[in-house]
Amino acid sequence: MDDTQVVLNAGRSVFSTALYYVRQSNAIWLHPFVIPAYVAAASALTWVIGLLISHGPLAARLSTPNEEPAESEARPGFVSEVKEHIEKLGGNTIFVFKFLRLLSVVALLGLQVASFERAKDGYTKREWNDLILTITYLYASFLAVLSVAAAYKRATTAARHLTIVLLSAFAVYAYRDLWPLATFTLAPLDQREGSLLWARIAVLGIASILIPLAIPRKYVPHDPKDPSPEPNPEQTAPILSMALYTFLDPIIFLANRVPHLSHDQLPPIADYDHARNLVQRSFKHLDVFSGSPKRHLFFGFMKVFSREYIALTFLISLKAVTGFFGPLGINRLLAYLETHGEGAVVRPWVWISCLLLGPLLGTVTLQWYIFIGTGILVRVEGIITQLVFEHALRIRMKAETSKSGTSTVNTPDNRSVTSSPELESENTAEPGHPIEEGSNGSRDETVRASTPSTHSSNAKGKGKAKDSEAKTPEPGANKQESNLVGKINNLVSTDLNNITDGRNFLFLILYMPFQLALCIWFLYAILGWSAFVGMAVMIALFPLPGYVSKVIQTVQKETMKKTDARVQAVTETMGVLRMIKLFGWEPKIDDKVAEKRDLELKFIKKRQLLNLLNGDLNYVIPIFVMIATFTVYTGIMKQSMKPSTVFSSMAVFDLMRDQLHGIFYMIPTLIQAKVSLDRVDEFLHETELLDEFAGPEDEAARALLSDASRFDEDVIGFENASFTWSTEDASDGAATPSSRKFTLRIDDRLQFKRGAINLIIGPTGSGKTSLLMALLGEMHFVPLGPRSWYHLPRKGGVAYAAQESWVQNETIRDNILFGAPYDEARYEKVVHQCGLKRDLSLFEAGDKTEVGEKGLTLSGGQKARVTLARAIYSSAEIILLDDVLAALDVHTARWIVDKCFKGDLIRGRTVILVTHNVAMASPIAEYVVSLGLDGTIVSRGSVSEALAKDEILQEELQEELQEIQADDKEIDAESPDEKAKQADGKLILAEEVAEGHVSWDSLKLFFKALGGSHVTLFWIVFLGGMILCDGAMSAQTWWMGYWAEQYDLVTDPSEVNIAYYLAIFCLLCAIGITVYTIGTAVYVFGALRASKSIHRRLMQSVLGTTLRWLDTTPTSRVIARCTQDIRALDGPVADALCGVVEISVAMMIKLGAVVLLTPVFLIPGVLVFALGGWCGQIYMRAQIAVKREQSNARAPVLGHFGAAIAGLTSIRAYGAQAAFRQESYKRIDRYTRAARVFWDLNRWVSLRIDILGGVFASALGAWLIYGPEGSTALPSNTGFSLNMAVGFSGMIIWWVRMLNHFEVQGNSLERILAYMKIEQEPKSTKDGVPPAYWPASGDLRVEKLSARYSEDGPKVLHDVSFHIQSGERVGVVGRTGSGKSTLTLSLLRGIFTEGTVYFDGIPTSSVNLEALRSSITIIPQMPELLSGTLRENLDPFDQHDDATLNSALRAAGLFSLQAEDDDSRVTLDSAIAGGGGNLSVGQRQILALARAIVRGSKLLILDEATSAIDYATDTIIQSSLRNELKGDVTLITIAHRLQTIMDADKIMVLDAGRIVEFGTPSELLKIEDGRLRSLVDESGDKEVLYAMAASHQHARDVTLIGQSS
Repeated sequence: MDDTQVVLNAGRSVFSTALYYVRQSNAIWLHPFVIPAYVAAASALTWVIGLLISHGPLAARLSTPNEEPAESEARPGFVSEVKEHIEKLGGNTIFVFKFLRLLSVVALLGLQVASFERAKDGYTKREWNDLILTITYLYASFLAVLSVAAAYKRATTAARHLTIVLLSAFAVYAYRDLWPLATFTLAPLDQREGSLLWARIAVLGIASILIPLAIPRKYVPHDPKDPSPEPNPEQTAPILSMALYTFLDPIIFLANRVPHLSHDQLPPIADYDHARNLVQRSFKHLDVFSGSPKRHLFFGFMKVFSREYIALTFLISLKAVTGFFGPLGINRLLAYLETHGEGAVVRPWVWISCLLLGPLLGTVTLQWYIFIGTGILVRVEGIITQLVFEHALRIRMKAETSKSGTSTVNTPDNRSVTSSPELESENTAEPGHPIEEGSNGSRDETVRASTPSTHSSNAKGKGKAKDSEAKTPEPGANKQESNLVGKINNLVSTDLNNITDGRNFLFLILYMPFQLALCIWFLYAILGWSAFVGMAVMIALFPLPGYVSKVIQTVQKETMKKTDARVQAVTETMGVLRMIKLFGWEPKIDDKVAEKRDLELKFIKKRQLLNLLNGDLNYVIPIFVMIATFTVYTGIMKQSMKPSTVFSSMAVFDLMRDQLHGIFYMIPTLIQAKVSLDRVDEFLHETELLDEFAGPEDEAARALLSDASRFDEDVIGFENASFTWSTEDASDGAATPSSRKFTLRIDDRLQFKRGAINLIIGPTGSGKTSLLMALLGEMHFVPLGPRSWYHLPRKGGVAYAAQESWVQNETIRDNILFGAPYDEARYEKVVHQCGLKRDLSLFEAGDKTEVGEKGLTLSGGQKARVTLARAIYSSAEIILLDDVLAALDVHTARWIVDKCFKGDLIRGRTVILVTHNVAMASPIAEYVVSLGLDGTIVSRGSVSEALAKDEILQEELQEELQEIQADDKEIDAESPDEKAKQADGKLILAEEVAEGHVSWDSLKLFFKALGGSHVTLFWIVFLGGMILCDGAMSAQTWWMGYWAEQYDLVTDPSEVNIAYYLAIFCLLCAIGITVYTIGTAVYVFGALRASKSIHRRLMQSVLGTTLRWLDTTPTSRVIARCTQDIRALDGPVADALCGVVEISVAMMIKLGAVVLLTPVFLIPGVLVFALGGWCGQIYMRAQIAVKREQSNARAPVLGHFGAAIAGLTSIRAYGAQAAFRQESYKRIDRYTRAARVFWDLNRWVSLRIDILGGVFASALGAWLIYGPEGSTALPSNTGFSLNMAVGFSGMIIWWVRMLNHFEVQGNSLERILAYMKIEQEPKSTKDGVPPAYWPASGDLRVEKLSARYSEDGPKVLHDVSFHIQSGERVGVVGRTGSGKSTLTLSLLRGIFTEGTVYFDGIPTSSVNLEALRSSITIIPQMPELLSGTLRENLDPFDQHDDATLNSALRAAGLFSLQAEDDDSRVTLDSAIAGGGGNLSVGQRQILALARAIVRGSKLLILDEATSAIDYATDTIIQSSLRNELKGDVTLITIAHRLQTIMDADKIMVLDAGRIVEFGTPSELLKIEDGRLRSLVDESGDKEVLYAMAASHQHARDVTLIGQSS
């Protein structure tokens, strides 16, 4: 053979060999073992692309800032470098796991190489596969080395690639070698490898599954610049720990070791849950002022939480699929028993494992779904709370009243600004809080100019004008309260709860339809087309529960209206509880609230009975579906019933029933959530805003203002400007004279004097407060011409003191500092100049005394001076003071004027002072503005110029000068500086937190109330109904199996009497539903009876408590007991107890059925139950502790929110928004910390108990199949046992959850019971009923009366004795703190007293408190009014006619302030806002005085009741009192103005709780060195005062002579 032939043959051989290998390669590249290689190739390609990008043109742009530059200095040692590298990877634990995975991958490579080397033949297909796997493992080893040795970012990427590659390899082995083990017909494809195969699979499982699941995660801070000092375990826990919630184990077991788990012991909050980070993440999608487009909040939240909801969609779909593992397992197991294994492909243990994997996978996916969902819930709570808070900073708030009155009192100055305050945007921008255009952030002044259109005030800048036509309501029309303050508080409480309740809308729109579709598909697979018959029946019956649900919604709406009415009554009652007690109205108020409660319970009963009917329908409909399906299947399709068909289909029918029940449960919840979300959205987008936040229309205004040359930037004032309280006021024609709405109008130029004291004066209701509000930008600016403007420079700061003093629930010092740094010298000077030094010395804790809610520990004068001190201490250049002198007596007011207004702290600062006290303030004023009743400027200029233009002002000035001259001396000098006693100053006691489980006393309270007078009979009927019902339900399941068993006993299916078996089944169903309905109805009536009795007892307890207890308990806590906790009692508590009983009975019956057929499972069943109970117990101990901390953390969030709303004007004026925002963040974070743990703990217990249940059901299945009786057991009995076991297993978690729910809700029972045991005033007795004629006169005799505020406190009155004859008018004077108000409380037995008080000859200590207080009327310094009409305020119990009420109004001086033909006059039908928010303080005092006159008491006490009324009106009132009161009515007047009491029959001078002088004015004036005489003698007008006293004495003598003759 020549060389050529050799070459040709060789070429042909090579070609043949290549062709052979090409043909072989087609099979190789499609082999499953090549799949990991494809994955590895994709991974490598990704790496290459990444490297190209990092070294290409985009490298600079995409380079990571984390790469550390080379250091020029000497590098540390090798060990130090290794330690630093390990730390950067996440620490030692993470490094060890990564290193173990490296070893595992190297071991895999070694095992593969060993397997590859064992082959001895040529390149076979198997060897090609081994080679490909070897290369794949080699690449995996490279990735494993990178995950250990590379920098953190690349190591993390390598670890992810490695996991994916290894998982693909494990999946191939699972398909080839593990799945065949679960079948009868297949064998592992690689079993020839022997032990190497199983070693490889084991190592691969560890490297690809176990280590990735078990390796901890490195903490990556949300903000690298601000990492948490201690990360939340949730941020570092391994995936397996997250799935099983083992990261919560420490907190669970800690809670079981300590008496009570405190807030500080909870895991720290994750940094991505911090409020500031949530705001930064969400506001750009939700808040139009932070850059969000104007859209509905729902879509904004979907944008914020898009990633979370994508994950939820996947999880909920997976959950729907896993729900069929159980029915599928039962079906296949029973089919295996029916055929004795003939033709079976899959081994029984696979179907048994379905009974375990179903609950396991189902609960893991469901709990992870809820984990993400509850995380969203807590974040949404924080986001919405802060979102509403931020928006409240921008809105204009007005005192709004009910719409039913025929005359609306809506004059802006007739409202207290602080009762409906406003907030303002702050000056500094924060992440998520850009400075809004036109806010103070962009300018240093509050300044406005005229524009063509200035109506806009909402977020879009388009204000909506309401119809200007006044609509007269029909008589008896329901009041619709539209109080904006209440609405805002509702948004962050009730509406927020409703919104979060609707978080699971995916259940309704995805899970339930998907689950129902799977149910139909499953039923069709085993029952054929009969499943569609059942579906048709379900669709036909579907409208029934739908109709009932609709009726329930209607009833629920009515119920909510009745609940709102009761809550409003309770809330108002708690707000004015001191007044109620002092008036002796407790029994009447109790009856009034009880009447509203009865109406509420009437509708609650309807709702509960309809819920019962709905529950019955949801139970019956699947039964009808089942009957129809089985009837068609056996009767028409002529199919045999088999246990596998019966029990698996029954399990699916149960699933269908659950979905139906869920649909009708969720629809109302989601509707309610949508309504609440719409309300929040409307508030954010439609609420009227301040002018500075108006929309595009104000661009023109801002453009005009940019030209600052028009006026000096330091000017304070107005030019051609008018102001209303609302854009609606302006559009309704508020500027017309006949308008009922108020308009402040400044014609021409009004400019306040800089560096001086400016006065704003005028009669009550003239608009003095409104002028300040307009200056602050709180009112709506309506320009009167092209050059209209107003201006308040803010560069140097502004301070503001409201007429109704606003104080925070902090210490006195904190209230004065108001966030400013503490300067001891300046602080001491402020305290001295504001006359507070003596007051502070009277408090044990000095200036560290807590002022309490709404400043209840301070008198009105003290609050006014604290508010003043806050303004003076601030560094603001401009100080706005709204009638701060009104609440002060003359001496204290004089001290303020002399020491403070003339002091060095005021010098050089601009002060604008609203005051009635013209005479005292005018000497220090350099500029005076006088307003008229129509809201216009009467005069302006210097004091002399103003007096020349205003004759009325001249007359008032002369009258005031007379009084001041008569009163112009301090009775008590400032006390020496005393060191405050060591005390913590705490007034508001911390809310008690109960420890451990709910007490037996609390449960007993409810249990006994349920049964009423027939406790035993109630429990027998209720429990009997539950037991019979569950017994009948279990019998139904057994009967169906028994029916199926009959087909095995006959040859022809038609021989089985279908009608007989269906009839028995229907009878069992009827028995079950009947006894259930009876038992539940009995329970419903018992629960209503319990709600009624407990609510009545609670109200009586609170109404009967002492005034001191009210002082130490915030009103919000009392309201919470009477509203929130009672609401829990009406629903959750009663429902939870019913659920506990139902589930407990059902579990015992199901476990009994299992044990009856399989006795050996008694011990496992009890063990599972015990383990479930143990898990539940340790969980509940932690859960209840966390729930209490969550509740206590939520209250401060709402408290801070409410406090900010109450002081919005002050906060805005001071520019303190940043501090309040940070405090809001802090409180939200505290709540979030507890709330996240609360929800996560539920996941912990649910997972464990579901696993326990799955283990029990699968163990029973294994015993029934592989046990000694497995081959002889009847399939029907096996199916029944499995059905009962699965039902029992599924109920364990619901039992624990319901029991926990009952305990958590039972916390409300504890809170209610605690308030039933509070200290009480003496109850009324038969012996304490006074004679019918009493009191026949106003005679009052006091003997050695001492008083103290607490039982062990110091005396504040010392042995006071005096006698006031019937009909005498007695004036009481004394400086602040001398005991004037204490004396009045002592007369009414409102505090602890010693000594004897005789009223009309009878000791008051022997008379029932109700009778005593009903016979004495007191008008406090700060009067309290209820929302409603004026008539309802004067006569709340409809005891008098209109003539009497109008007469009282006339006597009180109201009609002197208004003309008869004035459309805006106050009438009996005028609407009064809650707390009298739409009236000035002076008007409120007038109405309170009229209410006292209506009562017609023999003893009338005026406690500085005219302090906020101008002098002219005060004179009219005093004259009316002299003429209108009957001769036997004794009048005690506590007053700051001596002019008010100089013509009294007697004058009492108090000092430090003792009577210094007491007698007629003429007698006291004769006393040498007497207090009264020294005051008169030193006055400049003593002759007039002596003449007044002499004149009154002469008139009295004449009267006495006439009576004697």
